[in-house]
Order: sequence, then C-alpha cells, then structure tokens
Amino acid sequence: MHFEILVEDISGKTALEILVPKIIGNEHTFYVHAYKGIGRIPKNLRATSDPQKRILLDQLPRLIRGYGKTFAGYGDYPSVLIVVCDLDSRCLSAFRRELFDLVNRSDPKPDTYFCIAVEEGEAWYLGDMIAVKKAYPHAKDTTLNSYVNDSICNTWELLADALFSGGAKKLSQLGYQTIGREKTTWAEKITPHMDIDSNLSPSFCYFRDKLRKLTSQ
Repeated sequence: MHFEILVEDISGKTALEILVPKIIGNEHTFYVHAYKGIGRIPKNLRATSDPQKRILLDQLPRLIRGYGKTFAGYGDYPSVLIVVCDLDSRCLSAFRRELFDLVNRSDPKPDTYFCIAVEEGEAWYLGDMIAVKKAYPHAKDTTLNSYVNDSICNTWELLADALFSGGAKKLSQLGYQTIGREKTTWAEKITPHMDIDSNLSPSFCYFRDKLRKLTSQ
C-alpha cells in the first residue's frame, strides 16, 4: 500500500517521516507533503489563495480532486490519502463533517482519512513523556506533569515552557520563523525516542491504529 500524507508544516513532516516507518514497516511506501499553514476550507470549495503559498485547507478541495483522479489511474495498487492537521480551537465533530464533505463531493473519490491532532501536533510528543525526557533531560518536570493528554491548553506553548529557555513568552517574541525552527528541532529530537505502542495521546493512537488497520487489509 502507498500513503500520500499531507501535513500543515515542516515540523509535522519531520515527525511523520520518523514515526510512519515505525508504524507501517518497510513493506509499504509513503510520502509526506508539508504545507505552510493550515488556513481554512473555502466556503465555495474553490481556493482563494495562490497554490504556491501552500496553505493546506485552502487548497484541500483541489488536492482531493487531484488525488481522486491520480489514484483511479493506479489500477489495483492500493493508495490512500491521509490528511494530518491540528484541531486548534475548532469543534472536532463539525470539523470532521466539513472534511468528509469535501471527499464526498469529489468524483472519483480518493480513499481518504483525516487524523486530527488534539489540540496540536505537540500533543503527540507529550503523549510520550519518556521520549521527551530522553531528548531533553533538563525539561521542567512540573510543567510536563501538569499536562492532560489531548487537552485544549495551548499545547505548543506548554511544551515550550518545559523545553525552551525563557519559555513560550520568549520564543513568541522571536517570531514565527524561530518558532517553526524550534518546533522542527523538537520533532527531530523527540520522535526518534517515541514508543508508538505506549503513547498516551488518543489522537496519536487513532493515527497509529488507522495506518495499522489499512496495512493489514
């Protein structure tokens, strides 16, 4: 089976390129495409931004239609589209309805699954505190221990408070590019240590189990 995986930023791509092989092994293929932000689903399902700006949800209607046509040409070779994005402050059930509506309007429909990190991708790292501590032995235990898995709590800021000198406040002052680089560094350092079978993040476990189920068919 082949997986085409869409994520909203470089840090997500970095993490998944390490985690996906741990889940699906070497018998299957995958490619992770990073975008430059999540954006929002356009109301008329027609993207309003330049495709070169690579905003994930804004381009998603076009992408789903494109993958539908591409996968249809693969014949008997099973291929799946996986969209991984953050929930942020959205309503999970309403967001999922919007996403699946995009798929249902596509003809032909690509085999598509949505894996939503609750609240943010950093929740998947925090689901494995042992991995976080291996990567950052001096991380602040008090801050890490205050985290409730997949809670809505400004997840990346909490992780920054635990790992970054000066915390989220200092990191935020350094600007979006620095934040992005720091998130990518977290992905590079933490994900190699992650035990995919003991992770406590429900949204990570959904992602893991979905891929395993698909590869066992």
